[in-house]
Amino acid sequence: MPHDVDASAALLEQVNHALNDATPLRIQGGASKAHLGRSTPGEVLDTRGHRGIVSYDPTELVLTARAGTPLREIEAALEENGQMLPCEPPHLGDGATLGGAVAAGLSGPRRPWAGSVRDYVLGSRLITGQGKLLRFGGEVMKNVAGYDLSRLMAGSFGCLGLLTEVSLKVLPKPRQCLSLRLELDAEAALLRLAEWGQQPLPISAASHDGQTLRLRLEGGEGSVTAARQRLGGEEIDNLYWLELREQRLPFFRGEGALWRLSLPANCGPLELPGRQLLDWSGAQRWLKSDAEAALIQAVLSEVGGHATGFFAGLEQPFQPLTAVLLRYQRQLKQQLDPQGIFNPGRLYAEI
Repeated sequence: MPHDVDASAALLEQVNHALNDATPLRIQGGASKAHLGRSTPGEVLDTRGHRGIVSYDPTELVLTARAGTPLREIEAALEENGQMLPCEPPHLGDGATLGGAVAAGLSGPRRPWAGSVRDYVLGSRLITGQGKLLRFGGEVMKNVAGYDLSRLMAGSFGCLGLLTEVSLKVLPKPRQCLSLRLELDAEAALLRLAEWGQQPLPISAASHDGQTLRLRLEGGEGSVTAARQRLGGEEIDNLYWLELREQRLPFFRGEGALWRLSLPANCGPLELPGRQLLDWSGAQRWLKSDAEAALIQAVLSEVGGHATGFFAGLEQPFQPLTAVLLRYQRQLKQQLDPQGIFNPGRLYAEI
């Protein structure tokens, strides 16, 4: 497949045909995250033919690429210049694309310290539910209704419009990276992490599997060395964080359905059936459990968090919305996709 193709005209034509025929569209890139969300009806709109890095200025720390560009190509271009996507978006498959990464809004182990996918989106081009190709970004990143549309697309799962191009802020890779393993139980680990979070330590990832706490230290050589001496533990391969990000650790292959639990900072241990793996210093937790979805989501709601089912076939994979939030979501969908052709019902049956 060619590395640089502008297929925006063909995508716009397909959207306008769908609008004229009232045909729903199922937006798809590499399908690496097709198991997330509710099943969506409609004609497949494949973004992979619209690809290529449009511009990249390492000195300005800005990269712009078409939505169908494979994430691996973007990461390779950044690697050549000693730079990275700080939010570490997971691929979850060989064909992951930039558009899919932004639409899913998922971030890797560095998220609490560096920010989310949304935080690095500077601008975008997008095909709206009115059949127009528009550009958002620059000094003013809002449309006339006051929405920050570029960042609003992050985590929208394609329900609000079709991303065709994204501009991202990138950062230099840290000069030093070192990972440690410390033997602590989960409760002690959470207490230590809360304590370390108040101190100037160069921690950029923290995970606990029930028995062992793993930390990643990143920064200048002096600060990393000093932190390593202070924290102790045993040095491990940095590859662990890639395996965690891509859900390739043995934990993810075990029995039970996979849930992603998002929690307030410094939340204590959660009493839930099944096994847990802590990430993001405990703010994100992975749960393997056969418990009912309603039970898991109710427990998370009680502590101010939310649970997402990371497997296909679930009637309500995302945390149920309150009546107020559901009304806002419906209004937003109506504003941006009035005919409801983009991934209808992917997030919630009512949207």
